[in-house]
This record gives sequence, structure tokens and C-alpha cells, in this order.
Amino acid sequence: MGNTFGTLFRISTWGESHGGGIGVVIDGCPPRLPISTEEIQFELDRRRPGQSEITTPRKESDSATIVSGVYEGLTLGTPIGIYVPNGDQRPSAYSEMKDKFRPSHADFTYQTKFGIRNHEGGGRSSARETIGRVAAGAIARKVLKLAGDIDIRAYITRVHDIEAPAIEHFPSLEEVEASPVRCPHPETAETMVERIKAMRSEGDSVGGLIECRVRNLPVGLGVPVFDRLEADLAKAMLSLPATKGFEIGSGFEGTRLRGSEHNDVYVNKDGKVGTATNRSGGVQGGISNGEELIFRVAFKPTATILQNQETVDKEGKATELMGRGRHDPCVVPRAVPIVEAMASLVLVDHWMRQKAQCDSFEF
Repeated sequence: MGNTFGTLFRISTWGESHGGGIGVVIDGCPPRLPISTEEIQFELDRRRPGQSEITTPRKESDSATIVSGVYEGLTLGTPIGIYVPNGDQRPSAYSEMKDKFRPSHADFTYQTKFGIRNHEGGGRSSARETIGRVAAGAIARKVLKLAGDIDIRAYITRVHDIEAPAIEHFPSLEEVEASPVRCPHPETAETMVERIKAMRSEGDSVGGLIECRVRNLPVGLGVPVFDRLEADLAKAMLSLPATKGFEIGSGFEGTRLRGSEHNDVYVNKDGKVGTATNRSGGVQGGISNGEELIFRVAFKPTATILQNQETVDKEGKATELMGRGRHDPCVVPRAVPIVEAMASLVLVDHWMRQKAQCDSFEF
């Protein structure tokens, strides 16, 4: 019912924002993969709340426990269960929202679809659900690194109307993590931080854009027609809370070019076929072509703002609602590791599908 993602490397997440905790079950992970709680925790710490002055002040350690599927530091090939308890819960901050619908939230649609909802912190629609994705993504990322030295790096290129210049080189993790806003261009990062602080002081919010790049991908990941690599990446990214757009390679800007300007010409690169340019973003015909994979994800402004807004209640009567609770004035900085996690899950799944279909038999 929409809580499971993947084909061969499959994850199922569970839990609500203010329930007992969040968890994930990973099925299909290869056996004998060395993995530790510390590796998972590293990624969760990048996602957790309260990590800087521009994120939600909710204090959660987000401490992960592996409850199954790993023995003596190696995966067993059986389902891996990971559990993260909720700690800093304040459900009383959401009491008014039990009967009133928050503008641009999932309150109305969840209530209408199911006839019931957990209104505390948004319940299942909360971005806290992404804990399970990040935990699973850490394992998928380890598979990719050991199998093919795959590097995945996401970073912010725009907050509100503040845009960083094009990042020509492949940024290091240290460059991205140098600023709480996770933009590898220091001067722009400082301006972004100040804008987010200003929005917080006004009780408002802003959105932004994340770019993700993947290098060392082999040729052949992706399946023609319905399961194209970029199609599965788009589904993965647009399944994240607050996302409103996805583009790969030249994206929407590519529509401004002629075919003669846009085409990636094939060339010989040290004895291998490659392309002189990469407007395709590393994917052609839905299949990875060996070039760097480049895509971008757009995030809307955080829906909960600390301002009085007009709305209606469950009876359809006009009313007003003041946002309460603890929320990010900009969700984009904490979304960076989530985007990387979802990219890892898509890529490891397609890598396994490629191995299963094309590399398993000799005739």
C-alpha cells in the first residue's frame, strides 16, 4: 500500500512522527556485506533535527538499532530490520490541528482517503518517515562503493532566489558539510544561511534546489520503457515530502536548445566509448551510459509557518490556524542526505537487476 520501494533490493518503512518510533525492513540485501551501526548512524546524523541553527529545534538523537539480518558485522542475506525510537515528542502542540486542516499539508487528503489520521506532527506524512530511507540508503551506498567505487554527492544549488554558480568539479563531502546549508560554494552558502535565519525570524519559510551527481557508474543500469533509470529516479525523488520537481541532465533548460546544440557527440575516451558533452545527464534510452549521472530535485517552502492562516475545519467551516510545533524554515539542507539515500536505493536495485538479467548466464 505504498510503503514498499524497490524490486530486488526492497525496503518497507513504518512509523509516525510522534509514535513510538520509525523503522525500516530491507529485503534482498546481498549476504556477507560488512556493515556497522556506526555507518548507518553517520548518515542519520546528517539528517537528524536540531543539528544547526537553521533547522528545526526538535532534539532527537535518532539512534539506530539493527534488530535483524546482521551477524558479527556481516549481512546474512535475510531481512534487515532497523529501529529508531522517537524521543522528543510534544503532541500537545498539534491539538488544534486535530480538527483543522493545515494549508498545503496532507491533513485533508489523508482524512478524506482513510477517514482517520494521526494529526500529531503529521503522522505518516511527516518527513520523519525518511529516517528509514536514510538508514536503508546507508547500506545500499556501501554495496555500491564496494561493488564499483560509486560516489554519490548531493548539495544545495539554490535557496529561495539565491543561486550558487555552477559547480564544475565533483564536490567532496567535506566541502558540502562545511556549511549547515550544505552548499559547496562558501560565499553563496553564507547568504543562504542568512536568508533562512530571516525567514525563521519572520515565522515564514523558503524552498530550494538540490543537485545530485554520481560518478563511476557502469554502462547498462536501467530497463527500457517503463523502468527507465531516470523514471525510477524521478519516482524516488518525488516520493519525498515537499518535492515539486525533478529534472535530469539539461532538464527544462534543454528545451531552449536545438538538436544540433543539445546532442552529446560520441568520442573515444582512453579506449572506451564516451560523450564529449553530458546534456543527457548520464542516461540515454533510460539506461546509464557511463558518464556522470546528474539530476536536480526541487523542494517547496515548508508548509508549516508560524503565522496565522485561513483554513477550514473537518466540517468545512471557515476558521484560522496558527502553525505551532518545531519545523524547519527550509527543509532543503536536511534533505541532502535523503536525496543521496534514495539515489543509492535506486542504483543498487538496478545494478542487481542488471546482474540478474544480463550477467548471470553464458550461452
